[in-house]
Amino acid sequence: QVRLVQSGGGLVQAGGFLRLSCAASGSILSLNTMVWYRQAPGKQRDLVATMTSGGSSTYADSVKGRFTISRDNGKNTVYLQMNILKPEDTAVYYCYTTATDFSGINRAYWGQGTQVTVSS
Repeated sequence: QVRLVQSGGGLVQAGGFLRLSCAASGSILSLNTMVWYRQAPGKQRDLVATMTSGGSSTYADSVKGRFTISRDNGKNTVYLQMNILKPEDTAVYYCYTTATDFSGINRAYWGQGTQVTVSS
């Protein structure tokens, strides 16, 4: 069993910043690409950013230049630094990854989600 536990959400004003964390724990042999998604009420869940285990990253056009994804493989943790936040960034943010456990089984895992609210 692998678990992803998120932290760092909250309420900020437009132009502010937040840093999200997603820590993996459990019987982890390896973590693959780690991904941030977000979902606003009544909207689809959209991909925000990804980072491979080797450090290659991608971003949605809507956040490129404002958000930065990073990971600490030693801590099995991925981060999302969100700067110059806009009201349209308001959503529940989810961490996602696939992981291989000590039995050699690869599965998909989701964090519990954390609310980010940006006021205007």
